Amino acid sequence: MNTFKTASLGFQHLLAMYTGAAIVPLIVGGAIGLGPTELAYLVAIDLFMCGVATLLQVWTTRFTGVGLPVVLGCTFTAVGPMIAIGSANGITAIYGALIASGLIVILISGFVGKLARFFPPVVLGSVVTIIGLSLIPVAINDIGGGMPGEPGFASMQNLGLGGLTILLILILNRVGTVFTRAAAVLFAVLIGTGIAASLGLVDFSPVREASWFQMVQPFYFGMPTFDVSAILVMTLVAIISMIESTGVFVTSRKSQSVQKN
Repeated sequence: MNTFKTASLGFQHLLAMYTGAAIVPLIVGGAIGLGPTELAYLVAIDLFMCGVATLLQVWTTRFTGVGLPVVLGCTFTAVGPMIAIGSANGITAIYGALIASGLIVILISGFVGKLARFFPPVVLGSVVTIIGLSLIPVAINDIGGGMPGEPGFASMQNLGLGGLTILLILILNRVGTVFTRAAAVLFAVLIGTGIAASLGLVDFSPVREASWFQMVQPFYFGMPTFDVSAILVMTLVAIISMIESTGVFVTSRKSQSVQKN
């Protein structure tokens, strides 16, 4: 495989990951009431940890990675539970649940293969569908332009821009190339943002005022708090994500074997 093709496929993979990785913290942060500065930091730390996780995945050792060309991003399976936890107990409870569930997953990782039979496709599909349905109110509010009662909420301008963005996503997924389909959400959001900016609906002053570089700050949102019910929920989400990821890695490994043969 030549260098150009390798680079283009890598960039395509990065765009596909970036879309989900950026949208997940934006949805969660927006739903639990974080401000623009906090949202920006949440996206930044999310992308940073996606990079760390990807490096651990491609670095093959006894304890890390399977060495496959898979960029790790965020799972939408966790969006609904994180919003519920954050709304009830704050973002520090989300961090506490993630830390605790991560440690639990490390301890049970050797038994994941035995647990897989309890999560057939119909179970995983049902969970993801329910989570998607639970996010509809958040999406409707975002399309309306904020929250009910705010100035301009549900105006034709906001609804038109939201509808256009959704239409662009559907078109790119339907008639686009492999490259555009992989990053359909990202391209649609960029186009929608460009149109909104031309109408004077986007304020770029926070971007201009922000520094070019900023180091990750531990405990930016405060010390993690640990709630038993939140930990149990996130542990279940983590197990489901592990089952899904196992399927991706097995498929990727088989694809590599077929290409070599």
